Amino acid sequence: MKRALSVGLLGLVGATACGPIGYVVEINGAAQAVEEARSVDASHYAPYEYHYALSHLEKAREFAAEAEYQNAMDMAGVAEEYGNRARDLARRRHQESGR
Repeated sequence: MKRALSVGLLGLVGATACGPIGYVVEINGAAQAVEEARSVDASHYAPYEYHYALSHLEKAREFAAEAEYQNAMDMAGVAEEYGNRARDLARRRHQESGR
């Protein structure tokens, strides 16, 4: 009985720790994608995608501040996806403009 209780408590502790850890992994990828987009002037060449990514990154941080880690990870995933889109689109448009 004690062993089952110990295993159950260990599982509960492990499950609650996954939220913040998963969030950190997601938010780092999202922040990097948005920063890469910013560095290639995506706000000019891909404004919709860039600002959409930036908004989702900010919302992810808000959710995390309220310990809503699943929502934060979802928002961070969208931020990363659109940050990458913005980066790629900005690079392509920059090359097409001949600059």
